[in-house]
Amino acid sequence: MRFAFLQEPPFCFTDASGRVSGCDTRLASKICQMLDLGDFSPIEAEFAELLPGVAEGRWDMTTGLFVSDERKRLVDFTRPIWSLPDGLMVARDNPLELKGYRSLARHPSAILAVIADQIQHQTALQNGVPPDRVRMFATQAQAAEAVAKGTVQAYASVAMAHRGYVGGRPGAALDVIDVPIPEKPPASGAFALAKGNEALRRRVDQCLGELLGSAWHREMMAGYGFSDADIDRLL
Repeated sequence: MRFAFLQEPPFCFTDASGRVSGCDTRLASKICQMLDLGDFSPIEAEFAELLPGVAEGRWDMTTGLFVSDERKRLVDFTRPIWSLPDGLMVARDNPLELKGYRSLARHPSAILAVIADQIQHQTALQNGVPPDRVRMFATQAQAAEAVAKGTVQAYASVAMAHRGYVGGRPGAALDVIDVPIPEKPPASGAFALAKGNEALRRRVDQCLGELLGSAWHREMMAGYGFSDADIDRLL
């Protein structure tokens, strides 16, 4: 099974030995093994490539992505594999005292970084961030670097992804704040599959039904910083 992933810890990342790891990778590999889908082959991609790549047959499954009606027109999604809140990556000690999208919108000089085509872009606009104060980047590393350099004042993504990035760089002068629930409730993400293979989707969903919330799953997710509450929110 060809699995497309991003460098976005704790979901997917290449470790010091060159092995692809992360909670999404481990879960996808377990499914591949349980369903006897052949060799598990991770393929690194940029975010903008993920859905076109699975739709065009360049890979069979993607790392977890937020589910939306627009995306469902291009691919099929499995049952959700996590439900997580947004967060803002900010400079250490949060010098602008940002609390979420709306507080950033009220600050006249604050610029927000987003990854092109990620859902957080629209969420920011819906919460009043002016379009001319949003800057788009191709990768997590580029957006985080812009925060560190002060080119932008915050970077919007999944809070857990931000914590995975910052946790792997103890010297980075960066912090993470959770977006308030009234601005964006936790949202569900799922693996993406090509349309037209309903049998595979049903098999993957059945497998996820056995795995999610199991002792194996809880122990695996805990190793990447997820709590039982994070898993129970999904279930």
